[in-house]
Amino acid sequence: MARDEEEGRGVDLQTDRAHGARIYDYILGGKDNFAADREAGENSLKMWPALKPHMHANRAFMHRVGRYLAAEAGIRQFLDIGTGLPTRPNLHEIVQSVDPTAKVVYTDNDPLVLAHARALMLGTTQGSTAYIDADMRDPQTITSAPEFIETLDLTKPVGLLLIAIVHFIEDDDEALKVVRQVLDVLPSGSYLAMSIATDEFDPIPLAKVQQEYNRLGETLIFRKRPTALSFFDGLELVEPGLVQVHKWRPDGSEPTDVADKDIAMYGAVARKP
Repeated sequence: MARDEEEGRGVDLQTDRAHGARIYDYILGGKDNFAADREAGENSLKMWPALKPHMHANRAFMHRVGRYLAAEAGIRQFLDIGTGLPTRPNLHEIVQSVDPTAKVVYTDNDPLVLAHARALMLGTTQGSTAYIDADMRDPQTITSAPEFIETLDLTKPVGLLLIAIVHFIEDDDEALKVVRQVLDVLPSGSYLAMSIATDEFDPIPLAKVQQEYNRLGETLIFRKRPTALSFFDGLELVEPGLVQVHKWRPDGSEPTDVADKDIAMYGAVARKP
């Protein structure tokens, strides 16, 4: 059963139109979605049954990225833009399991996401979690927010996560610009982790999925490898570089029989010099 719309009393949840975070929640088996999201999810699954393993692979990529940044790169503060609905383990749970004092700032522009984030993503008493209601298309609203300024120490490196989010920005130049504007605020030694939608491995059914998202008012933009790689210009890519998300440092915790054509995301992590 989806959450009752009365949970959103006082804010416009736009329950009559599909929303990417809520479609994602539905495909992953969550309950925080509405009829338009379920319709989009079911239609997309009919067109491309691999959507479910694809989304699980993307979520697993985020988990591995969080562990890498906290355990290997030594990052202790994180900015997660495009948080999505809480699906455990969340980023703060991963990084605070490495160091309970780790700090995480979550950002999203969906009031339902933020309501659930504030209720469920509490973190440790030693660390900090904060939430910003902002649209990544306006990066200054993120970097000037009190939650950003008070939680993150910009004299120390930050892990910036943009997981399955830039496909909601249609124009390549705008997408590159907003990522760079946030990264420019972060100090040397910070890291950028991204997953970026692509249709290069199974374009025919993915074109139908894109049409379904568009029909229901949601943007879905696929990008080729050269464009995906351009997000990391001037940064130092961490091995293995830009690869499909299921190939980025697999740790044996996920299925090993995933077909490349079933994963429509590139992923990479890079360090800011």
